[in-house]
Amino acid sequence: MAGSNVQKTDQEWQAVLSPEQFRVLRMKGTEAPGTSKLEKFAGDGVYSCAACNAPLYKSTTKFNSGCGWPAFFDAIPGAIIRNEDRSMFMTRTEIVCSNCGGHLGHVFKGEGFNTPTDERHCVNGISLNFKEEAKK
Repeated sequence: MAGSNVQKTDQEWQAVLSPEQFRVLRMKGTEAPGTSKLEKFAGDGVYSCAACNAPLYKSTTKFNSGCGWPAFFDAIPGAIIRNEDRSMFMTRTEIVCSNCGGHLGHVFKGEGFNTPTDERHCVNGISLNFKEEAKK
């Protein structure tokens, strides 16, 4: 994948990811809505790729969209790559980790959420890890 720094075979990914993480991150699957503990989670910190630990989103860009998955209005600059996705009989914008190419979810524009970008990054929670920011 373009921009990918971490490259592993499917067997190598299967050795480090759970079967569900492999299905979502490597096979472009989708977790069931409402199943991620991160959907309504509101801690201060950074969300990183569950496959390679690259930082993807800051908690300050997370918002409650009610869509059933964690939602963000913007990513850390350079953290994601957008690809056209023509599956499911429609055209959508897929987002992947720029470091390992792991499938994160999709971006939707113009839905009218009161966010600075008018975008909703709808991210599979299983594709993310969360690290709390150190208290100062």
